[in-house]
Amino acid sequence: MAAVAVGKKEVTRDLDHCDIPYYVSEFVEREVGNDYDSLRKLDSLIDKLSENKKQLEEQVLTVSSEVPKRIQNALKNAEDSKKSLGRLLEEEALLSVSVSSHLLKAQPCMEDLHVLISQVEEIERHLAYLKWISRIEELSDSIQQYLMTNNVPEAASTLAFMAELDIKLQESSCSHLLAFVRSTVKFWHKILKDKLSSDFEEVLTQLRWPFVGPPQSQAFGLAAPASAPDVYNNLEMLFCQLLKLQTSDELLTTPKQFPEKYSLPPSPPIILPIQIMLNPLQKRFKYHFTGNKQTNVLNKPEWYLTQVLMWIGNHAKFLDDKIQPILDKAGSSVNAGLEFSRALVMLILEKLAADIPCLLYDDTLFCHLVDEVLLFERELYSVHGYLSSLPSCMHILSEESCFQRWLTVEKKFALQKMDSMLSSEAAWISQYKDITDVDEMKVPDCAETFMTLLLVITDRYKNLPTASRKLQFLGLQKELVDDFRIRLTQVMKEETRASLGFRYCAILNAVNYIATVLADWADNVFFLQLQQAELEVCAESSAVSQLQLGQLASMESSVFDEMINLLERLKHDMLTRQVDHVFKEVKDAAKLYKKERWLSLPSQAEQAVMSLSSTACPMLLTLRDRLLQLEQQLCHSLFKIFWQMLAEKVDIYIYQEIIMANHFNEGGAAQLQFDMARNLFPLFSHYCKRPENYFKHIKEACIILNLNVGSALLLKDVLQSASESDTLKPNQPSATAALNELGVYKLAQKDVEILLNLRASWPNTGK
Repeated sequence: MAAVAVGKKEVTRDLDHCDIPYYVSEFVEREVGNDYDSLRKLDSLIDKLSENKKQLEEQVLTVSSEVPKRIQNALKNAEDSKKSLGRLLEEEALLSVSVSSHLLKAQPCMEDLHVLISQVEEIERHLAYLKWISRIEELSDSIQQYLMTNNVPEAASTLAFMAELDIKLQESSCSHLLAFVRSTVKFWHKILKDKLSSDFEEVLTQLRWPFVGPPQSQAFGLAAPASAPDVYNNLEMLFCQLLKLQTSDELLTTPKQFPEKYSLPPSPPIILPIQIMLNPLQKRFKYHFTGNKQTNVLNKPEWYLTQVLMWIGNHAKFLDDKIQPILDKAGSSVNAGLEFSRALVMLILEKLAADIPCLLYDDTLFCHLVDEVLLFERELYSVHGYLSSLPSCMHILSEESCFQRWLTVEKKFALQKMDSMLSSEAAWISQYKDITDVDEMKVPDCAETFMTLLLVITDRYKNLPTASRKLQFLGLQKELVDDFRIRLTQVMKEETRASLGFRYCAILNAVNYIATVLADWADNVFFLQLQQAELEVCAESSAVSQLQLGQLASMESSVFDEMINLLERLKHDMLTRQVDHVFKEVKDAAKLYKKERWLSLPSQAEQAVMSLSSTACPMLLTLRDRLLQLEQQLCHSLFKIFWQMLAEKVDIYIYQEIIMANHFNEGGAAQLQFDMARNLFPLFSHYCKRPENYFKHIKEACIILNLNVGSALLLKDVLQSASESDTLKPNQPSATAALNELGVYKLAQKDVEILLNLRASWPNTGK
């Protein structure tokens, strides 16, 4: 074993080669080790190794005998594959030569065959061309036969089919065929349209169309004649036949296009029967409102706007009761009333597009036109159910030059209105001052008029077709708010010396009211939609920071945030100035109270009844008068902020300037407690349930000063022990716990120690 051990120490592993000595050494170490008794296992170990050696030799012999056979088989397979590949290559060469030879021989035949195929294809095209011509001629003959037999419905159906064929041929390059089909459609369309239009107009005449009077006066209203059923049957038949001509009419008629600058939404042509029904109304409109007629004047846009609304209203019942069922029966999705309104609105748009350039720079006429158009739009949408997706007057007003002029005029008249409302004698008086329930906000008339002005502007632009135009108007509203804030600030500065005066308080109420209303508007769906639009615009232009974009997207901010923040800052500054003014008066009135002889006042036992210190009366009277005055002049929310700010200042002032600056005997401490708890705190009890909570410094100082001597000594001992050592004695409460037990939470430990030292009467303890 020693030899083995020595061998182990001398043998090192060769990592680059198969190191047999190393593995032998490891094996002996593992199987035998330092245990001499394990040498008895050598026989069995040798037998086991011999067996393993025998098995390995057999495996080697088996492998060495099988490998040559596998190699021979692989070589044989490779030879066979090589021979097969050779044969295939020979066959490929022969086939290639054969194909080349065949192609050479077949080349003349292929050329002849190509010529024949081209001829066949050309003949087929000619045949197809002739078939199309034959088909169109057959349809044309059918229409002619139907008309000869007075079968107009079938003729109209056949023409509709021919028009559909025309649409299918639009991609063809056969220009002559297309021209032939189009001319045939045009020929029969004119004949059928003239015939049906004439018959349809005759039926309309029997119905006394158009209805120029109200529905009650219409001939076929309440008392229909006996022939009415036949007339309505003819109306339905002719209406349906005219509907069949719609496809061909759209092919042949070029719709009137407005210039792109108006950005009208795409809309289908007016259906043919409605066009015919509208003809007499269009003639009346053009007769009265174009040319040199007395009814066509720039300063009376309400004449043609009102006329169109009357026509829509007069015909609504007939269209709903008689025309809409015909459309529904024919499977059409058209709404008769909307189609009729849309056609008349297009007349208005043409008229506006022609008139606006003539009055664009006349503020009075232009403003009057805009007002009348907005009234027209409001009635059109609310009464007659017009859709915002259809062309409207707002598209004309949104044209760049007109829109910019509208913005300019809107701003001009708004500023004039602001001038007049601020210069009014009743500008700072609330119109609801005598109605307590309504006058909670104490809003001066100028502020309410201004917010009404903003609301009216919102109503005027909220139906604009695009978000970008609405955002421009929103920008105008922000400008007006900022301008009004600046004006309020200027008036406020004039009133700074009388910061408790009526006008100053009215300005403060106005600022608060505007900020409150803007905050309410920020949650309105309309302004939330504008906020989303503004977010998209800002994201595209990268005009704002990522933080601002995030705030807009998460709805943490609103479109009025900047204005609200400026108004809130102004409100805070004005409130602070008022609080400082009242506080200065309180300090002046408290001068005598500060000099009170707190060390020499009689104890409570020496007085029959405790009474208020005479020196405190001026201070408390000042407080009372100012609180009553401002409660009447400020709205509830502002007054609440005011008295809380004032209470905080008074609390700190009395604590620091009176309590901490004096020493108190037992009578002085009791008098202070009485003055504060029974006189100062009740002044604020009308505004909250527990006014002492707003004077925590005073309340807690009074508690400390009025402790009985024993409690004061114990507290002093606890505080002294706590300050001298961080570790507490067993069963001794902490300083904080001791103070809390007495009801002291606000004052710090050092302040309490100072207050205890302000007590003048301490017993002689021998310390």
